[in-house]
Amino acid sequence: MAKPSFFARLTGSAGEYDDFEDPQAQRAVFQGMGAERRAHIEGEDVAASGEPGSELAVDVYQTPDAIVIKALVAGVQPTSIDISLTREMLTISGSREDEREVDEENYFQQELYWGSFSRTILLPEEVDVDLAEATERHGILMLRLPKINKKKQTKLKVRSR
Repeated sequence: MAKPSFFARLTGSAGEYDDFEDPQAQRAVFQGMGAERRAHIEGEDVAASGEPGSELAVDVYQTPDAIVIKALVAGVQPTSIDISLTREMLTISGSREDEREVDEENYFQQELYWGSFSRTILLPEEVDVDLAEATERHGILMLRLPKINKKKQTKLKVRSR
């Protein structure tokens, strides 16, 4: 007899649910670290066209005055990248088009992703949408999002009419 799991010992269930698995249940996969950690449901990536999509890999870090996001977009024309930005959220989407040089049966290994991709990032601080910059160099998309200075104060003068 197998040793009961910690959960079985804790709840006293004697393992009655250990072999239970719902074949239609979706599994959550956790990605990221710290504040960027989020759950992703397997099989949930579906682009607006209804085709499966891929999640874009990104690096997100901050400098004293900006949030910087880097994404690998090799093989994507810069004009075909769609970037939507609000003060709190960023969405990057696009598509990699495969230029097939050989037939499918002649591949020994095929690991590159071709097709649509998208990534939505909840920003850790509010950013100034009007001063945001996006550049691409050597297949790396770099977004510089200036932080809003909430401590900035200004003096207003009262005008009479």
